[in-house]
Order: sequence, then C-alpha cells, then structure tokens
Amino acid sequence: MPGLLLDTLRGQNGPRRPVWLMRQAGRYLPEYRALRAEKGGFLELVHDSEAAAEITLQPVRRFGFDGAILFSDILVIPHALGQDLAFLEGEGPHLSPRLVDSALNALEPAHNRLEPIYRTVELVREQLGPETTLLGFAGSPWTVATYMIAGQGSRDQQAARVMAYRDPAALQAILEAIVTLTVEYLSGQADAGAEAVQLFDSWAGSLAPAEFERWVIAPNAAIVAGFKQRHPRVPVIGFPKGAGGKLAAYAAETGVTAIGLDETVDPLWAAQELPDGLPVQGNLDPLALIAGGKSLKEAARLILDAFAGRPHIFNLGHGILPDTPIAHVEQLLAQVKGGK
Repeated sequence: MPGLLLDTLRGQNGPRRPVWLMRQAGRYLPEYRALRAEKGGFLELVHDSEAAAEITLQPVRRFGFDGAILFSDILVIPHALGQDLAFLEGEGPHLSPRLVDSALNALEPAHNRLEPIYRTVELVREQLGPETTLLGFAGSPWTVATYMIAGQGSRDQQAARVMAYRDPAALQAILEAIVTLTVEYLSGQADAGAEAVQLFDSWAGSLAPAEFERWVIAPNAAIVAGFKQRHPRVPVIGFPKGAGGKLAAYAAETGVTAIGLDETVDPLWAAQELPDGLPVQGNLDPLALIAGGKSLKEAARLILDAFAGRPHIFNLGHGILPDTPIAHVEQLLAQVKGGK
C-alpha cells in the first residue's frame, strides 16, 4: 500500500495532509549533531552510506513524517562531472576548477562517486515502513551551474548570469551535461527504491523572465521528460524558489507532477492560478517555525485553508533552520496531523 504522501502526489485527497520538511535531517536534531561529531565532515557523511541512511531516518523516527528525504547534497552532480568538491567550515561548498575560467571538457567525469548515494537509498528503503514515502532529489541545472561556474555560492549568481549573456553556448553546454547526468542520477535513485523525487532550483528567482524560460524551464522539462521515460510512475516535485509569477508557466511547461512553493508565494494566489488538480507542496516560512506559538498556528492555518480544495503536501517554503526548536516542530505536526 502506498503512503499518504505518495497518494497525494498522484492527485488524491486523503484523510489529512501529508507532511515532511525540507532539510528535516540536519543540525537542529541532537542525534544528527552527535553522529556528525563522530563521523567527521559533511561530504564524508554523504559518502558513508550507513551514516547517511541513519541521518535520513532520524527525523522519521522522532516525528513520524510522511516522507523521508534522502540525506545528500545537490553538488554531488558537479563532483561526479569531475570537479573537486570540499565543504569548508564557515565558508560552505567550494568547487574547483571554476568553470568561469576553465572549460567543461577539461573535467574528467567520475560517475562512480554517485554509487554510495544509491546504496544509501537502498538502505533507507529496507528500513522504512510502507506508510513512509522515500524521496530522492537533485539540484536543478541552473542552480547547480551557478556553483560550477563561480566555484561557490553567491548572493546574486553574477558569474553565471553574465555567462548567460556573454557566452550562452558555454552555459548551454554546462546545463546539457547536468541534465544528462541528472536523469541518470534520479533514475539510479528510483531503481534503488526512491518513490518520488524533487528538483531543487534554489536560485531560479535570480533570472529575468526570458532567461528563466531558457535556463530554468527548458532544462527542468528535459529532466522530467527523460526521467519519466524510464520511471513513468515516479512523481517529480519541482521547486523553483523565487519564481513568483512565473510559477504557472513552470508548472505548465516542465511537466512536473507537483510544485513546491517558497514562503514568499501567497497561497491564496497559488490556489487560484496554478493548474486545477495539480498537487502543491509548501509553504510555511521557516522563521514562523522558529517563532512557534500563536504565530505558527495562524500561519499554518492560512496555508491549510488555502489549499483545502486540491492535493496538498504540507512543508516549509525552504529548509528548516538549525536553531529551530524541536518543540515547535512537534507543535506544527500536531496541528497538521490533527487538522486543527
């Protein structure tokens, strides 16, 4: 029997809203902090299949979420394409050589770097009950490319945006490489037991409308089409953070099964403007979860009411923050699961 989350992604309205939280496996949990202190750095955890499986399962055990999201990172794709990847304390991820000053074809692909992640999926699936949906994921091409080009994250993605105007052929080649490997990567996760997958486009909101069509919608549509050829029954959630008024076009043109909304999207607007019957996911402000109490209850109620007429997965508008109190997560789950 499929779980409530999987049923919702397939367009059904169940007895209550399924709920999971982006970055639900992470630093706000003491059990995660303890395991990371024991095992070492972030990338080491991602490549330790047993540890990554344990981290994936931790929030499900503690809270009873309807979905388990694979513990990994979007930058495993550039790592597998041949860039060196390091997570530096206090600085975040660094990729080298940067594609702003190095050619894509100079990289030596190392697709075997993805093998431990497939094993993580297998281990998690073995331990999850049928009521909990296992979610795989990947970064969307535009967002992944911004890191590959600049070598690290940035506030405005300037290096990639300038390349889009100055040398669109070079950017297109990078995106096509990401698309091709991402289809393989998501298919590998599905083969290993992932029941649904999510595409994270964290920097989709940085692009002008015409650029959004070319660098966000088109490559995501290519991934969805390629993946669904291999796994037609595995739902794909698209999460174009910051897309705003371009969400309807994204939903219509990419072919995603469901669309994730960030916290800046008015749920009443989304309920009206998105295609009828399209499952939606979101979109509580992570800071409301930190605040807790009456503010959290009212914010969650607004979202629950707005999406009462369509398949809806309750989630945050972005990842859970490290200083989120566990008691506030418990408060939210009691409200969502209790229908209050």
